[in-house]
Amino acid sequence: MSNFGVSSSVANLRRVAVRPPTRDADYQAAHWIGAPEQLDLDQLQLDHAKFVELLRELGCEVEVLLEAPGQADACFVYDPAFTTPSGVIQLQGAKEARMKEPALIAGDLNAIGIPTVGVLVGDATADGGDMFWLDEKTVGLGRTYRTNEAGEQQLREIFASEGIDVVAFHMPHALGPEFCLHLMSVISPIREDLAVVYEREAPITLLQELAKRGIKTVSVPDEEYPTLACNVLAVRPGVVVMPSGNPITAQRMREAGVEVHEYPAEVLNRGEGGPTCLTRPLWRKD
Repeated sequence: MSNFGVSSSVANLRRVAVRPPTRDADYQAAHWIGAPEQLDLDQLQLDHAKFVELLRELGCEVEVLLEAPGQADACFVYDPAFTTPSGVIQLQGAKEARMKEPALIAGDLNAIGIPTVGVLVGDATADGGDMFWLDEKTVGLGRTYRTNEAGEQQLREIFASEGIDVVAFHMPHALGPEFCLHLMSVISPIREDLAVVYEREAPITLLQELAKRGIKTVSVPDEEYPTLACNVLAVRPGVVVMPSGNPITAQRMREAGVEVHEYPAEVLNRGEGGPTCLTRPLWRKD
């Protein structure tokens, strides 16, 4: 029996990949907040290790990939690839500082037994942060400054080969092309019938799709959006990991019957990536 395959954003997270942050990178060029003077690299690595330990405590098998010297954002392993029931899709990024990451993570996953089932080529770009599972046969895809028309078309073809449909949602301009607004910047599924959502920047069509599917929402308040309250990782349906420092959203989830676990995020958040960004699910199975 294989121990990989993903067709859900909320099913039991049996196996997951992470990559520790490196000390050898230009974090300022990668737009980490406060870098270099105010970015404590010792604390960054320590907090990432605490995050990994929390995942293990919650029952996840964690594959710790090698550090990527020179690549500040490589710890955000969700973006350069996307996993399907059959393997991994090697994406192609639009951010200059992240160009090497897709081939790197695809090679890492191949080495632990997960085959590549598709590769974006030519002028196609896409980030994993623009994709999540609406159901086991449907991927929600954000059209953003990071995921372009060619990327959408190639992904549709790759997903279709596995019998998977794509529903596209066009994201707003927000703060512009230099500000990374992914689809998953505004939504994190936490149960089949529940998602954390930041409505202010969510596409109307996304909110309508959730309502059509009977998916209720936990609303993120404006004051907690900058501290990544909308970035929540489901390790099981209704059991989640979220960044520390977001008490309102955490309480709203608990009131909805969700079990909430927090990790120290003040330093990790400086890269504008939360627990979904820090993980590449390899196997989800109920």
